[in-house]
Amino acid sequence: MHGIGNDFVLIDVIRDGLPDRNLNDLAMSVCHREAGIGADGLILVDKHPSLRMRMFNPDGSESEMCGNGLRTVARLAFDRGYSEEPQFEIETGAGPLKVSVS
Repeated sequence: MHGIGNDFVLIDVIRDGLPDRNLNDLAMSVCHREAGIGADGLILVDKHPSLRMRMFNPDGSESEMCGNGLRTVARLAFDRGYSEEPQFEIETGAGPLKVSVS
């Protein structure tokens, strides 16, 4: 998915489960522009216990939050029915953030 110029690989852990792989290595692999899919980050969408995103940078480090990544998670979560209301919260490494989908 992409959000205002940034592109991300999203893994829907709620629907598809967690990959059985080191997430730092997975981020470096999939985000690599020449040897992988190519992306500005790898994002996991999870419910733990509430809706949550985890963001990994192309270098494999985990980030607290990414605004454009949050946009993509909000859209995915709303489109897949993880929230029935267009305004909801998503847990991030920086704490819970309110989002609104239109």
